[in-house]
Amino acid sequence: MRARIAAVGVVAALAVVGLAGCDATVQTPGASSVTSTPAPAATATTPAPSPVPSPSRTPVPSPTPAPSSTPGTALAAVEALDVKGRAPRTGYDRDEFGPAWQDVDRNGCDTRNDILGRDLVDVAYKARTRECVVASGTLHDRYSGDDIDFVRGQDTSTAVQIDHVVALSDAWQKGAQRWDDERRTAFANDPLNLLAADGPLNQSKGDGDAATWLPPNKAFRCEYVARQVAVKLDYDLWVTAAEHDAMVRVLSACPAQQLPTSDPVPGPGGADLGALKEPTKSPTKAPTKAPTKKPASRDADVTYANCAAAWAAGAAPVHEGDPGYSRKLDRDGDGVGCEWAP
Repeated sequence: MRARIAAVGVVAALAVVGLAGCDATVQTPGASSVTSTPAPAATATTPAPSPVPSPSRTPVPSPTPAPSSTPGTALAAVEALDVKGRAPRTGYDRDEFGPAWQDVDRNGCDTRNDILGRDLVDVAYKARTRECVVASGTLHDRYSGDDIDFVRGQDTSTAVQIDHVVALSDAWQKGAQRWDDERRTAFANDPLNLLAADGPLNQSKGDGDAATWLPPNKAFRCEYVARQVAVKLDYDLWVTAAEHDAMVRVLSACPAQQLPTSDPVPGPGGADLGALKEPTKSPTKAPTKAPTKKPASRDADVTYANCAAAWAAGAAPVHEGDPGYSRKLDRDGDGVGCEWAP
């Protein structure tokens, strides 16, 4: 009986061992009854492709932005100018801006001599002109950087001319056509728009704007363009796109350049004229008969409506006694009319 019981125990033990071989998982006392799944063997995997950056676009060239500008500077003021196309030159004539070199400020002296007196140094005045008519002086020319001796005379006066910084023809094509006569005359005689300059350089400028002409003296270009900006703002004249870009290009090199507001002229010789009086006759000049005229010739009846006509006819400058001379052509009364080309 005991042997039988022992045999049954052996059989039971073998059965337990057999069952244990069928399950590789061994339960640990107190552990969760959930059977864990063995981790799969590591296999070689292909890494996920990195994002391919999209090709960048080639930047489109754009105008170089103007440097940040300070209010009150010429560079900042350029942006206040209207940009338009150039109007036709049709109808332009120098006379549309009034007779050349009037005494618009009523200081007793014409505008040309006002500017010569302001811009020249070592000035000498013609006698008995109340220190108005400039006879000689030296110009430290800002356009060329050279010194130019000025001597008044038929063959020498043109060495120094008075430049309209914004040319009259340029103004005509950019807004002045719609002005009345009074405003055009004021513009043509405004000291802010006038500079004594080297004669040949002034002629070469013509009616050029900042896009087509700049002074050869590069050191003066910032001041020159700033003055053009100031004048165009004062008179509500527009600029072309090319002119605008040229102004920005020049003034970007000097962003602190201030916008000029005025450039006044003093009274003749720097003196206070007081109330203007009719000129008195010199005591040495007693009234006399007019000199006997020469027999009339075919040139005696020549007249010129204005200095432009005299220059066009090749007769200017017109001297007292010459055919066509008249006081309206000789506004400073020195005996020489139309000394400078209009």
